[in-house]
Amino acid sequence: MASVLNLVLFGVVLVVHTLIAAVMTRFFRIRLKTQWGYVIYSLLLIPVVLFVTTLVFSGILQIGPDLGDTTTAFGVMIGMPLALGFTIDTLYVPPPEEYELPETQN
Repeated sequence: MASVLNLVLFGVVLVVHTLIAAVMTRFFRIRLKTQWGYVIYSLLLIPVVLFVTTLVFSGILQIGPDLGDTTTAFGVMIGMPLALGFTIDTLYVPPPEEYELPETQN
């Protein structure tokens, strides 16, 4: 049975994973000029980063309850934050093209 502190820390890890996914998606949207480039990079690179942070949080730091099997752990620790972060950046944050930036003089 998981303790209350363990469940709270698990929630914090999920929020951190969602934030990582949203920030990385935003970074790819700003840096890549193609329509589908940021989608492909987001779907290929963000899960790798989330997997590494999952290993750190659940392996080294022992944060989070036992989720049972590997599929559930991947779904909860990688799939759900990836979907939430991607959705937050894509739907709720204005596209980079809508921001007006001052012209730089070189």
